[in-house]
Amino acid sequence: MPASEPVHLGRKRAVPSCPNPLFLLWLTELRDEAKDKGLKTQYTYQKAISSLNKYPLPLQNAKEAKILQNFGDGICKILDDKLQRYQRENSPNAPIHCLPEVAPPAGRQDNNSLAPSTKKKAAGDDGKGRGGGGGRRKRVYVPQKRSGGYAVLLTLYKQSQIPGSKGFMYKMELQSDAQSLCDKSFTAPDVGSKYTAWSSVSTLIQKNYVIKTHNPARYSLTEEGLALAEHLESAEQATKDVPGQAREGARGEGEEQEEEEGGGPGPVDLTTTDDEDEEEKDEDRLHCVERLICTGQPSREADGMGSSGKPQNSETRSRNLNAARLLPGTYEIILCVDFIETTGGSNHRKQELVKELQRNGVNFHVRKLNVGDFLWVAREKLAPVPGRSWLLVAQLAEYLIVSPGELRAPAGRELVLDYIIERKRMDDLCASIIDGRFREQKFRLKRCGLRRPCYLVEECGSAASHLSLPESTLQQAIINTQVVDGFFVKRVQDVRESAAYLTFMTRHLTKLYQNCTLSCRSRELEGDGGGTEEDRGSPSCSLISFAEFNHGAMKNKCQTVKEVFARQLMQISGLSGDKAAAILEQYSTPHSLVSAYERCESEAEKEKLVSSIRYGKLKRNVGPALSRTLYQLYCSQGVLT
Repeated sequence: MPASEPVHLGRKRAVPSCPNPLFLLWLTELRDEAKDKGLKTQYTYQKAISSLNKYPLPLQNAKEAKILQNFGDGICKILDDKLQRYQRENSPNAPIHCLPEVAPPAGRQDNNSLAPSTKKKAAGDDGKGRGGGGGRRKRVYVPQKRSGGYAVLLTLYKQSQIPGSKGFMYKMELQSDAQSLCDKSFTAPDVGSKYTAWSSVSTLIQKNYVIKTHNPARYSLTEEGLALAEHLESAEQATKDVPGQAREGARGEGEEQEEEEGGGPGPVDLTTTDDEDEEEKDEDRLHCVERLICTGQPSREADGMGSSGKPQNSETRSRNLNAARLLPGTYEIILCVDFIETTGGSNHRKQELVKELQRNGVNFHVRKLNVGDFLWVAREKLAPVPGRSWLLVAQLAEYLIVSPGELRAPAGRELVLDYIIERKRMDDLCASIIDGRFREQKFRLKRCGLRRPCYLVEECGSAASHLSLPESTLQQAIINTQVVDGFFVKRVQDVRESAAYLTFMTRHLTKLYQNCTLSCRSRELEGDGGGTEEDRGSPSCSLISFAEFNHGAMKNKCQTVKEVFARQLMQISGLSGDKAAAILEQYSTPHSLVSAYERCESEAEKEKLVSSIRYGKLKRNVGPALSRTLYQLYCSQGVLT
């Protein structure tokens, strides 16, 4: 073996050829034709190609392909027409599971990428005429200096160089460590944009620089990402050693480099979701706008220098700091209504709430809320899209280009106020107590990050007397919610009074926050503890974003061992959330609790292990009965009786 060839260790499984090469060839031709015309159907054909490559059985006609993903009536009809024409030109018994000799082979790897057609490729080579070479030039992505992708690559590289490192990083620790290397925030978007520095991670994953595995997600560098990170690190060190070259290095980092490539195009990563594709398209539009602005400005500003001749790093950082705040008059208070409150069940009754809010002139928006039924957000006010007659190039960067000649303003930032309402009719309260949702909802409301949870209870007149539980039981549950759990409870009679209360709260919060400067905080990085403002009765001005709130309130998100242990404890009869929280303070995992039982010397000591733990505001003991139940649950070898 020549010394110049790399040594590949391990066995490599051969990729099986597609059993339907004729259909694959026709789909490839359709895709290339759509790509030459600039049609979006090229992506539809590409998805169909990917599905066909994964199907291991031969197809007799195109109608059988309808069982595959991304194969609709249109694609199947086109393939059937081509199959009939092929059989007329050759013979009705012509083989369809192998290519004719005159057709080029439809390789799996080549057909799995959005490669340009042969006709377009030849035309491009003739037009360029670079030295007469036939090699294709590939554009290599290099993240701009102090951008999100740049910071993520360097952070993962530095972590991998630590001796004994785990080889990966979680999202929150990666954002925290990479923030010092980036000018933009990883959690709060800039003014006029819905993207943060973390949005560039999807580009790194698609470019095969970063790999995302496990759940919760673990991020690590691939071989290509490691090589690029080493290059960025060496360039960073060279910039520190030679300060005069800092500006040239910063300017060169943002450009895409080109390298010679003799082979065909490589495969495209098709695992990216549609949302990530849309984010990338919007980012590409913004990059195009930035290049347009740079070409229209003096060369000093294009090089990253301000009009005064000083670098713009400090100005950029201060602008990003101000971008994370909403000044008085720059936002409006909007009531968010969970879509479940407007659809399903008794549709007439639920639409009555919407009509009452509209009649009262409430500014509200219906959306999906993962916890609670109503809450309020401070939404940033954005200027309307300007007319094309007076649109300046410098103002173009604040808008997203939807299509040539069409602009749309980006969505404004939304910060969640510290007030959330869970609405309960008596019949819903009865059902939630029976199936256990009531206790779980109270537990999730306490942990959602908002400091003022509230229950809105509709009495419904005499309807409570015809329910599965006695009315006294329901009234006791409401009182326990207010006295024991600490929730504010508002009682109303019907939907109209509920709408009136929501109208009053919307106007009250609008007046309460009208002179406040709001800032965005992160639950994971800064915690959820209340400040001194709330103790004095003033509204809290440090709020979490709606996206972070709704993601953190997901019911089926990944949970820690401590959270699962808490849910397990709360399934025991008589063990409330306060009791479970008190037990978790001393024994955070089942292993720690079982280890404590093993250290006890007698059976009596084991049965009374958690009986003296105090819980709640009154600091009462858990008691010997629950302590004995816990001991039997976690220490009994046989079946519990």
